[in-house]
Amino acid sequence: MTQEFLNIRWSQIENLVKELSHKIQQTDREFSSISTISRGGLIPARLVADQLALDTIFVDKNRIPTDSLFVDDIYDSGKTFKKIVVKAKDPSMLVYATLFARRGKKYPKQLLFAQKTQGTEYIVYPWDKLEFQRFKKYGS
Repeated sequence: MTQEFLNIRWSQIENLVKELSHKIQQTDREFSSISTISRGGLIPARLVADQLALDTIFVDKNRIPTDSLFVDDIYDSGKTFKKIVVKAKDPSMLVYATLFARRGKKYPKQLLFAQKTQGTEYIVYPWDKLEFQRFKKYGS
């Protein structure tokens, strides 16, 4: 089975960030910061922070404050969400925002996303093209 890939352009990222930020603003929640993970979430977190005028971004923290929005690049298998939700001070108040959500998955109620994937294609973001080239060359 051949793996399909979807290369995302910066202009698409900008549109996804605007769409996601709009959905976040529609929650009527006030966030004082953004939390994220360094692999995958850092760049989307920075872009969303700019859209929402938030100055503080917590990276790879062991505890996520109740008033902190969590931002990632994609909701895929759910593994990252499971690792993150237990770090939330109040898991029921966690808002988990992503640029993409994998179509066909069961989404947690805390999830906000800008767009669903078409299927199982591998998303190649502008910031991870070199990592993707290594992946294709060496398979890891």
